[in-house]
Amino acid sequence: MTAHTISAPATTPAGSAKLDPRSLTDSARDLLAAMAALPAGHPSRPALRDRAIEAWLPLANHLAHRYSGRGEPNDDLAQTAAIGLIKAIDKFDPSRGVDFAGYAIPTIIGELKRHFRDRTWDIRVPRRLQELRLAISEANSTLLQTLGRSPTVADIAAHLKLTEEEVLEGLEGARAYNAVSLSTPTGDGERATELGDLLGGEDGEFELAETRVALGPALATLDQREQKILTLRFYGNLTQSQIAEQIGVSQMHVSRLLARALTKLRGQLDGTY
Repeated sequence: MTAHTISAPATTPAGSAKLDPRSLTDSARDLLAAMAALPAGHPSRPALRDRAIEAWLPLANHLAHRYSGRGEPNDDLAQTAAIGLIKAIDKFDPSRGVDFAGYAIPTIIGELKRHFRDRTWDIRVPRRLQELRLAISEANSTLLQTLGRSPTVADIAAHLKLTEEEVLEGLEGARAYNAVSLSTPTGDGERATELGDLLGGEDGEFELAETRVALGPALATLDQREQKILTLRFYGNLTQSQIAEQIGVSQMHVSRLLARALTKLRGQLDGTY
């Protein structure tokens, strides 16, 4: 039995929600002692390990049950708790005189907490912010009881020995834990609409406005004839032949003047002139 093949029973054993680790039989503890008595490469160790995992699975299922109802499938929680149990069994040293349950419970709970930390955020944020969110949440609960009021940012910062800016960063990062669907209805009655309809999109006019602002100084670098040709072509919508008749040159010359003026204009806007 290995970590990737272990799965919790489809149904939680009766009474597992109220499991007392002391209710586990001595045989479950004896299996760990028997494992420890064998050298690492002994052929009997894998079978003893499998039996120990199965014997202690009720403890893992009991701890997983504590975290049910928080948005994660129970099967996933049971699997995560089983992985924590396997890690505890593989690292447990009976010679230290510590009871296995006392060693395994923090290990399994830590695995479950990591699962929620790493898997349940709607938007991925750095692990530092995930851990900061948990610390702020715990500090808020503690201070609420000790102060008798809702703690301020300054209270939380002093409690955690952080700056107020770091606390605010953690509170801002916490918003990524749950995302709001763009299909969420807003308003009521006939005026109800979806949240996504209220969000602005990219406005191309902003870029055009910037170009118009830069266009004035760029046009000023052209001579009067070049400015007139551009004005007649792009504002008067005249053809090159019509422009040629107005300024008294050939259509080919207008084409060359127009190309030169546009090249100079692009150079000014791109900053290459």
